[in-house]
Amino acid sequence: MSVEVHAVGAPLEGERLDRVVSMLLGCSRSEASSLIAAGEVSLGDEVVTTKSRRVTEGDTVTLDHEVSPGQRPPAAQAELGLTVVFSDDSIVVVDKPAGVVVHPAPGHADGTLVNALLARYPELVDVGESQRPGIVHRLDRDTSGLMVVARTQAAYTTLVAAMSEHRVDRRYVALVHGRPETTQGTIEAPVGRSRRDPMRMTITQAGRDAVTHYSLSASWNEPAISLLGLALETGRTHQIRVHLASLGWYVVGDPTYGRPLAGHVLNRPFLHAAQLAFVHPEHGEHVSFESALAPELEALLQALGPPDEVRS
Repeated sequence: MSVEVHAVGAPLEGERLDRVVSMLLGCSRSEASSLIAAGEVSLGDEVVTTKSRRVTEGDTVTLDHEVSPGQRPPAAQAELGLTVVFSDDSIVVVDKPAGVVVHPAPGHADGTLVNALLARYPELVDVGESQRPGIVHRLDRDTSGLMVVARTQAAYTTLVAAMSEHRVDRRYVALVHGRPETTQGTIEAPVGRSRRDPMRMTITQAGRDAVTHYSLSASWNEPAISLLGLALETGRTHQIRVHLASLGWYVVGDPTYGRPLAGHVLNRPFLHAAQLAFVHPEHGEHVSFESALAPELEALLQALGPPDEVRS
C-alpha cells in the first residue's frame, strides 16, 4: 500500500479533485478519476468519491493507492512458491502464507503473489487491472489463508460483482486478548484513514461502512484470550484488526493494532482466512474451500494447552 499526503497550495485553489490528483501523481485524468471513484482519495478526514469536487487552499489530500499509475507491469517469477488449493479454466484458489504481499506496490516491486501466479498462469496478464492481474480481493501481507483469483475476464467481472454485493462468504480465525461478553455478535463501524497517522486505519464517521460478524469458539483464563470466528460483509483495509481493537480485543501478534502475548513468540498477527465460498462464475454451482491454520498459529494453540471453555 502507498499513502501520500499533500497540502493544497494557492495555485490549485478551486481546481477539480481529479485534476489535482492527476497532477500530484503524474497520471491521466481517467486514472485519477478511477482512484477517486474507488474511495482511495480523501480531503481532510473525508473520503471523497466525486471527481468534480473543488479543492481549496490548505486542504489536505490523502492518496491511498496500491500502485503508482504507469508502473511497469508485474513480471512472472517461477522461483516463487505457490500453494494452489483448486484450479480450473476460470478460477484459481490459493492458500497465501503470511509475509507475502499480494501484488506489486511501492516498496514491493516483485516477490509478490501476482509474480508467482503469472509464472504458472500467464494468461492472467490480460485479466482485470494491469498491476494486479486476476486479483479479485486481497489479504494483508501478514494474514495467511484463502484467496480466489480469476483466470478469465468474464470470471473476474462476475467475482468482483459478487464481492461488491456481499455474495462471497469469507471466514477468518483470530486469537485475541480479552473475551467477548456475548458468544456472537456484529460490529458495525465505519473504517477510514487515521488523521494522526495515514499509515493506520481507524473507526471514523468519515470512513466507509464496515460490518464484521464474530462468534466465540474457545477461551482461556490465564492468560485471558479468546479464539474467534469472523465473517466479513465488507472488505475494508485492516477491517478485522481495527474492528476488534475498537472493542479492546487486540489481535495477538499484531504490531499495528494488537499486542504480543507474554511468554509466546509470534512474529505475525494471529489472523487466518480459513474458509471461502461462492457461486462458481462459470457453471453457477456453489463451491467452498477450507484452509488449516498456518503451522506457526497451530503451534501457538498447542503451546497454550486445552482451552478453559469451548463453544460448538
